[in-house]
This record gives sequence, structure tokens and C-alpha cells, in this order.
Amino acid sequence: MTETPIPSNTREEIKPEDLAQKSELERRQKTIIAGIIGGIVFLLAMLGIAIYFLLQPATPTDRIRDVFIIVVALESLVIGVALIVLIVQLASLINLLQNEIRPILAATTETVNTLRGTAEFLGESVIEPVVKLNSYLAGLRRMLELLGIKPK
Repeated sequence: MTETPIPSNTREEIKPEDLAQKSELERRQKTIIAGIIGGIVFLLAMLGIAIYFLLQPATPTDRIRDVFIIVVALESLVIGVALIVLIVQLASLINLLQNEIRPILAATTETVNTLRGTAEFLGESVIEPVVKLNSYLAGLRRMLELLGIKPK
């Protein structure tokens, strides 16, 4: 859902529905963040407990091996999820470049070409005749000076 920005020069009151939606969104975000932090803390606590019990002298080495295999499997799972998130972000970046940046660049190129044409037109139609007129007037003034007539 795309929201249209409100111009800064309009003085509209903020509706209670907008405030309710905003507070609901903030509450959801805080809940999600708290859940993620809680999950990370839980996993770290479980890992600490597992390491404590695995470091006991009576623990056989095959259990240590099994636990580390599980840890490596969980790590590869986390890396897989991170790669999926990275691919999704890359796809949204490519979409942004193709659908928003490219039209802006095309419009900018068109504007630059228009300005180039305008500058050439002004150079040929306005500036060149004015420069020629000034050069003729300077020549006429110099000729009058040489004849002894002082122009003002």
C-alpha cells in the first residue's frame, strides 16, 4: 500500500484512526523484536547449558561430536535464512533500479538534451548577432577615433 505524502504547507489534523494504526504497527514491531531477542537469549542459554554438561569428565566424546554436529546444522540453517533474506533484498534493489531510477535517468537525459539545444539556439540566434554588432560598433568607433572624431 503506497501512502501519498502530505504537503508541508497544508494544515490537516491527524485523524485518530491514523494514530491508532501507527500505534498498532509500533506495538507489532516491538513484539516481533522482543520475540527475536527472546529467541536468541533462549538459544544462547541452551548452548551454555549444553556446553556445561558436555564439559563434565564423564561425558563421552561421541555426545560432544553429536552436539557440535547439531550446532553446525543450526548454523547452516541460519546462514540459509540469511541468504534468502539477502536474495529478497537484492531483488527489491533490482526492482527499484529498473522501475524508479531508470525513468529518472531517462527524464534527466531528456532535460539535458533540451538544455543543450536551447543553449545552441541562444548561441546562434542571440549571442552571435550581438557579438557581431559589438564588433562592428567597436570598429566604427576606432575608425572615428582615427579620423579625429571623438564618439561619446
